[in-house]
This record gives sequence, C-alpha cells and structure tokens, in this order.
Amino acid sequence: MKKHAIIPVFIPHRGCPNDCVFCNQKAITARGSDVTPEDVRLTIEQYLPTLRGRGLETIELAFFGGSFTGIPLREQSAFLEVAAQYKSRGLIDKIHMSTRPDYITPEILDNLKKYDADTIELGVQSFDDEVLAKSGRGHTAEAVYQACELIKSRGFELGIQLMIGLPGDTPEKCIFSAIETVRIGPSIARLYPTIVLENTALYEMHKAGTYHPLTTEEAVSITKEMYRILDEAGINIIRVGLKSTDLISGSGTGRDHTAGHTYHPAFRQLVEGELAKEALELRLEKLLTGRYSGSDTLPGTALAGAALPGTTVVFSSSRESFSNMVGNGGCNRKYFESKYPYLKFRFSVDDRLPRNTYTAGLSCKSSKPRV
Repeated sequence: MKKHAIIPVFIPHRGCPNDCVFCNQKAITARGSDVTPEDVRLTIEQYLPTLRGRGLETIELAFFGGSFTGIPLREQSAFLEVAAQYKSRGLIDKIHMSTRPDYITPEILDNLKKYDADTIELGVQSFDDEVLAKSGRGHTAEAVYQACELIKSRGFELGIQLMIGLPGDTPEKCIFSAIETVRIGPSIARLYPTIVLENTALYEMHKAGTYHPLTTEEAVSITKEMYRILDEAGINIIRVGLKSTDLISGSGTGRDHTAGHTYHPAFRQLVEGELAKEALELRLEKLLTGRYSGSDTLPGTALAGAALPGTTVVFSSSRESFSNMVGNGGCNRKYFESKYPYLKFRFSVDDRLPRNTYTAGLSCKSSKPRV
C-alpha cells in the first residue's frame, strides 16, 4: 500500500527567465495562468479529504513546474506561509520545491528554513559543461556543486534531476552525471530521457537536423545503467521518465505535443524490466552451470531439450516487481522462451523477496535448486 502522497502545486515558468532548449513549461504543466497563495490553499483543501483514512505516513506539498526560488522572495514567502500553516497544524508533513542550481543562495535558504521547508530538488540535468551550454541552461556544473553543498549544509533533503540525451550528450557523459550524483549523495533522484516538445528550440533543432533524439531503445540502455548506479548507492529514484499526464494530450498518449521518439508511457517499466531481465539471466546461467557442470553440453547455449526432460525454470519476485520481471508486454517472457527453447519458464510471486530482487529455480523430477 502506498504510504506517501503528494499535493502538487504547479507554478508554470515562474521565476525562470531562462529558456532551455528542451523546455515548454506550459505544455508540461498544462496550466498557463499565474498561481496565487489562495490557489495553494484551495489545492490543499481539495486534496486533503481524498487522503484521509488511507494510512499514509507522509503527505507532502510540492511546488512544481517552475523555478520556485527564482521568484521574488516576497512571493516565495507568501506561498510558503500557506504551506507552513498546514504543516504546523499537522495536516501536511513536508514542504517540497523544485528549482535551478543557480537560484540557490544563503538568503534564499534562510527564508526556506524560516517556513520549515524540507526538500529542494535541483534540475541539474547534466554535470557536463558542454551539455549544459548546448542546452541553454545558463550556468556551468560549478553552480550545481555549490548549490548542492549549500543545500546539504543547511540540513535540507536534496533531490537531483538528470536528463538523458540532451544536445552534446553521450552515454559516457550520462554515466559521469550518475557517478557525480552518487558522490554528492542526494536522498532522491529523477531520471528523464529528453523529450522533444513542440514550440521549443529543441524541436526546431530536430526539424533542422542538428539534433537527433535518442530512440526508446537507446534511452532505455543508457538510463538503466544510470539507474543501476544510483540504486546501488541507496538513492531513492522517485521517477523515471515523464508520465502521460505530465503532457497535454487530447488522446492521452502524450504525443500531441512531442516529436515522438523517446516518449513511452511506461518508460520506468522498460528500464526496470531490462534490469530484471539481466538479473534473471545471470541467475539462470549460474543455476544451469552449477546444475550441469559435469555435462558434455554447455548450459544456456547448445543444451539439447532432451537433456532436461520435464525441466521448468521458475523465476520469482515480489508482487510489486512481478510486472518488471515479466517485462512490458511480456517481453522478458518472450525473450527467455526464444533464447532457451529447450526450457520451460514459469513466473511466480514470492512476497518474501524484497522489491527488485529476483530468483531462479529448477522444477524437475530430482531436485529444485534455487539462486
């Protein structure tokens, strides 16, 4: 059961005079008008009745959609005052905002502390100066390092957002950004493959042939390696890819305002499914090699079906990870059945297993080893 809920307040393109090549804030937030402190109050009041009685551990108010700390300090305070009132009454637990690295100063952080804010997410996008410059970010990586140090030194929870496939990007640069993120040590992270939105400079670059979006397959391949690095470091990856509801779309596909390509409504499952497939195959090879190490055949390659009469490989995961284990559209199931036609496969739930942990076992006449 979900234990964390977010009350989102969208502040479209507020406080940000910068126009990054990929950014069309009005399309992303689906709201173009200014937001007032009273709107914040109304949003909270609208959400709270739907959250009561659900056994939630944390209710978080989050300012999204713009660069919150870039708006005038007086306006920030007006929004934060509303949030702080609800927090002091115990109706919400955390106050969260997204902003740019170059809009973090000691004065800004002191003001956030005054209103008991908790989490600051930075749209870092990349730690590579060339990528930042070609993407029109308006700052260098040094601003990122300084902002992260300030945020952590003041006791805020730090979040880092990274993008994959920006102009000038390479797989190596993306991996470097993931490694630097681990070195800094945020509590949370988001991974976003670059989406080409209409009415952006990136869209014009794409039409002119000076920018080529990643294919979905390329984006998954790079993102899964970044995910692995962050996850193994214990960083909570709270989002991978945009949801369809993050984009304006009459059809609900998210493609009405994009150039297609990298966008996929289940991008996180594609990434986690690839990681699951790799984990399962490692366990399968280990299982077969150990089981048939004395055989004349080579497990996992040329093993004849007749050598394993009645053998079924049982892959297991927690209920939460089952869809990743099977893969989007059953792609992992199809992969194993195609590559190992001499084996039968069964996918099962074992709720004793932690999330994103997978095992493989042999179900045959004589034994049932498991790894």
